[in-house]
Amino acid sequence: MAAPDWLTARPIAHRGLHDRAAGRPENTLAAARAAVAGGFAIECDVQLSADGEAMVFHDAALGRLTGASEAVGTKSAAELGALAVGGTAETIPTLSAFLAAVAGAVPVVIEVKSRYDGDLRLVTRAAEIAAASGGPVAMKSFDPQLVAALRDLCPPAIPRGIVAETTQDDPAYAGMPWATRRALSNLLHFSDSRPDFLSWRVDDLPCAPTYLCRLLGRIPVMAWTVRNEDQRARAGAHADQMVFEGFVP
Repeated sequence: MAAPDWLTARPIAHRGLHDRAAGRPENTLAAARAAVAGGFAIECDVQLSADGEAMVFHDAALGRLTGASEAVGTKSAAELGALAVGGTAETIPTLSAFLAAVAGAVPVVIEVKSRYDGDLRLVTRAAEIAAASGGPVAMKSFDPQLVAALRDLCPPAIPRGIVAETTQDDPAYAGMPWATRRALSNLLHFSDSRPDFLSWRVDDLPCAPTYLCRLLGRIPVMAWTVRNEDQRARAGAHADQMVFEGFVP
C-alpha cells in the first residue's frame, strides 16, 4: 500500500513527549497525553509480558526505569502495570490502554521489539490491538520477519515499516552472522518484508537504501532519533519526517 499522508504529516515524539523531571517518563500515558496536547504523532515500543500481553516499554529488562531487576517477559501484565516508572506515579501501560489514552487524536507508530528468534506472539497481539483501535496507527520493527508477518496480521489500512541503520554497532547485533547484518543494512530482505515506510537512523543519512526508496519507490523515510539541530537539518534534507526527543519542535 502507499503510505498515508498522516504518517509523516507531523513530527513524531520518540516514546511520547517525555520528560522524566516533569513527571512523564518515556512510553507512559503522561508522555502520550503531552504529545497529544502538542499535536505530535507518537512512537512507542512494545514488549511481551509473561502472560502474552503487549506492554508499552522499550527495554527487555526492567532495571533502567523501574526498581525491578527482572526481564519484562518474566512478569505478568498485572505485575508490570503495578511498577512505577522513573520514580514517578506513572506505571507501565498495556498497548490497549496507551491507544485508548491517545483515542485517535494523533497517529501512533508502534515499534515491535524482537529477539530475532521467530517468535510471533508479540507481533500477533500488537497487531490485534492496533486493528481494533480505530485510530491512525502504523507498525514497525527492526526484524524483517515481523514486518513480513504483519502483512497477514494487519488490515491493509495499517502501514508497516522497517527500522534500520547502516552500521550495526549496537551490542545487540554481536551474535548475528555477517550476512544477516549486511541484509539489514542494505534492505536485502525487501522482497520478503515489503515495507510501506522506512525508519532510519538519522546519523546514517544519506544512504543508498533510503535514497533509492524515496526516489524510485516513493517510500517515505522517518529519521530517528533527532536530538539536536544538526540532526534536525540532516533529517530535513534526507527524510520525510523526524522522530525527535529532548526538545519541542
